[in-house]
Amino acid sequence: MNKRLFLLLAAIVAMLGGCSLAPKYSRPEAPIPAKWPTGEAYPETQGAANAPEAAQLRWQEFIVDDRLRQVIETALNNNRDLRLAALNVQRARAIYGIQRAELFPAVTAGAGATIERVPGDFANSGQSYTAERYDVNLGISAWEIDFFGRIRSLQDRALEDYLATEQARRSAQILLVSAVAEAYLTMASNYESLKLAGSTFETQKVSHQLIQRRYDHGIASGLDLRQSQTRVEAARREIARFTQLTAQAENALNILVGSPTPEELFPEDLTRVSPSREIFPGISSEVLLSRPDILAAEHRLRAANANIGAARAAFFPRISLTTELGTASSELSGLFTSGSGIWAFAPQIRMPIFDARLWSAYDATRIEREIAVAQYEKAIQTTFREVADALAVRGTVDRQLSAQQSLVEATAETYRLSNARYIQGIDNYLTVLDAQRSLYEAQQILINIRLLQLSNQVRLYAVLGGGGE
Repeated sequence: MNKRLFLLLAAIVAMLGGCSLAPKYSRPEAPIPAKWPTGEAYPETQGAANAPEAAQLRWQEFIVDDRLRQVIETALNNNRDLRLAALNVQRARAIYGIQRAELFPAVTAGAGATIERVPGDFANSGQSYTAERYDVNLGISAWEIDFFGRIRSLQDRALEDYLATEQARRSAQILLVSAVAEAYLTMASNYESLKLAGSTFETQKVSHQLIQRRYDHGIASGLDLRQSQTRVEAARREIARFTQLTAQAENALNILVGSPTPEELFPEDLTRVSPSREIFPGISSEVLLSRPDILAAEHRLRAANANIGAARAAFFPRISLTTELGTASSELSGLFTSGSGIWAFAPQIRMPIFDARLWSAYDATRIEREIAVAQYEKAIQTTFREVADALAVRGTVDRQLSAQQSLVEATAETYRLSNARYIQGIDNYLTVLDAQRSLYEAQQILINIRLLQLSNQVRLYAVLGGGGE
């Protein structure tokens, strides 16, 4: 009998890899063009073919500026959002381990002893006696045998959830690296704008003092004096504004880093921040399918697909097994003697006859899969838009920068000439005032375009999937 029981258990174990009722998974077609946009706004990709692709370039190699690298390293070690993402990965891995363990029987060992006095009224001999029972056993309790793949489908779902969480962690790291870099560059631009406001204030103050002396000698009018004062006060206001923006940028950077950033790591201005390395976006847009957030969306789609298998299997019988094997004796010394072995075998089958909830649950899983498909396709479309926008900036920002630099030079010369004409009494001060205002605005725009150029390179690296490792 023991041999037949052993063969039966072996057969059951051999059938553990039973059929799966989950539909065959096929990746949806990406609802985006096969190649990146082309045209006047986009850079030529052929010339950049020697540059590395973003996903193959570690962030330590992409970020060239040494101080910025140190700030990012600190953020990766301290940031609470990234730490939470890592903890979520560990939790998902543990949940997957729990679900996977459902495939295997839980074997328990037990030992017990029962000693009781049986009165004569209940004894066949009419005499009271003391009954003793000692037993040691191994047992399996209510182990579901996965003939129709219900547990295996749930295991696959847990695995895909775990893999999606891991990709979400990588995506969080990419977001953190790019956010720290952009916050650092924004702080650098604010410092540069603050310096510009300070130098403009000093220039306007000297000009105002000159007009004050001319006014005192009756050469300049009161209108000229008040107009020059407006530029002094405007510059003073700009100093206060950029002092505020610089402090706020520092606060934002400290939040991302997770601790106060040492002042020696602060940027001085944009011109002293080393630009990041050039990267190659590739020819095909298929590179987006390897982006962590796209992979996470696909894993969630696979999880929804596996969940359909579990819902289908719920319509079929569930077979469970409870069994026990051990030894028992009326004496402690006879537990392991010949003839003391015991065993029990109790299979059970449950077949759903009518349960309307099963159909609703099945419909819900199919709808969840359609939702996951829509979310996957939307994620791909969103990332394509992000890359296309970043490429459009990359293809035009150099021309913007060159044109703005020429504009600043021309405006500076206009201001110099108008100021000289005013000193000679040829023009009124309103011409000088307009030239001063135009020069300051042009210089500010130049700083903003430099910021756009540097930050867009970081953004392009991130949207192409770089920085996850």
